[in-house]
Amino acid sequence: MKDVLTLNPIHRVGGTVKLPGSKSISNRVLLLSALSKGTTELHNLLVAEDTKMMIGALRTLGVQVDEESEVTRVHGVNGHFPVKKAELFLGNAGTAMRPLASSLAFNGGEYILDGVQRMRQRPMAHLVDALNSIGAKISCLMEQGFPPIKIEPSDKITSDIVYVKANVSSQFVTGLLIAAPNIAPEEGLIIRIDGEMISSPYVALTCRLMGQFGVVVKTSEKDFIVPNHPYVSPGKLNVEADASSASYFLALGALCGPLQVEGIGQTSIQGDTAFVEYLAKMGAQVKLGDNWIETSPGLYNKKLRGITADYRSIPDAAMTIAAIAPLCEGASVLKGIGSWRVKECDRIEAMHKELIKVGCRVESGPDWLRIEPPQKLKSATFDTYKDHRMAMCLSLLATGGITVKIKDPGCVVKTFPNYFECLSSVIKD
Repeated sequence: MKDVLTLNPIHRVGGTVKLPGSKSISNRVLLLSALSKGTTELHNLLVAEDTKMMIGALRTLGVQVDEESEVTRVHGVNGHFPVKKAELFLGNAGTAMRPLASSLAFNGGEYILDGVQRMRQRPMAHLVDALNSIGAKISCLMEQGFPPIKIEPSDKITSDIVYVKANVSSQFVTGLLIAAPNIAPEEGLIIRIDGEMISSPYVALTCRLMGQFGVVVKTSEKDFIVPNHPYVSPGKLNVEADASSASYFLALGALCGPLQVEGIGQTSIQGDTAFVEYLAKMGAQVKLGDNWIETSPGLYNKKLRGITADYRSIPDAAMTIAAIAPLCEGASVLKGIGSWRVKECDRIEAMHKELIKVGCRVESGPDWLRIEPPQKLKSATFDTYKDHRMAMCLSLLATGGITVKIKDPGCVVKTFPNYFECLSSVIKD
């Protein structure tokens, strides 16, 4: 792909777009399949950088993974990885790093988990502390609290309760949940949230997927109670389309559609489908079926309205709200987005800098962003910070009647390799 991609003004979109499989579901079910008894056929699995990192790591750990054009077969190892010494490179895939660290902590082996430079800046302290508190032997090899991490042999936990802080990343909870059935005492393991938990829909997603592999998690206000119970393959599993990736096309439809997205709908198990509720509050028309969502501009006022809202439950999809804020009437205020600062880049700082380029007045704080649209948008060349979501979000500004240039468009390979081809396919003029 070119170093800089030029997008001409987009005036109208239409038709239907089918999206790739969910990253969040794909990496979870790859690991769950690997830990299960039996072979699992995964359909519509995301084929992207993050899933390749997970598959590569699983193979290094002794899991047989067969990739075909329509299906990926994972041959489970029934709870314990056979390889007891390995170094795993996980790129910038947080959905691989945190759950794998948890599942290897009591596998009785010696492992080093590392990634790209940005991964070395993404927090691990709360997860490492939680695992070590119940008998794991994990140390940070460079900066305390960050990858790379070293896991030394430990095969038995020392408590039936583990406390974890989840105000930085819900992936810490997801990692503990996935590991728990294979390491829990006979009476089960209690995972207790210490303080606030962000992105709770992603944790609910983990619990639902664990249920499909035979493990039922009981929940209360602060506790997740996980039984000592082996994972059992469901045989076949279909991966939903990615709801976070859907947000770009749902926003497109709301700006200059109608546009229909296939693969997710009102029966989706992903929290990011709530994105359409915010679009509706901004004035868009939204229609939902079991496996599709259609968006279009408002009946009476074609322009969306800026709103003030808390987005801590859908932080990834909230980036799309920030990107279309310059196209709205009135200011937009995004609250509860502190987790942006420890994602693929510091997304609050990055979005602040880039939206100024089109003429917006932007203010930001530790966990909030305020965007006031200009009277007239300016054409801009956007930096993307090696962040797939920055590239995809900022492309939407071409609907504002301006030419948009995207640097390093190839960074979308992380979760949506053919994003710009899909975008081109729905542009009508």
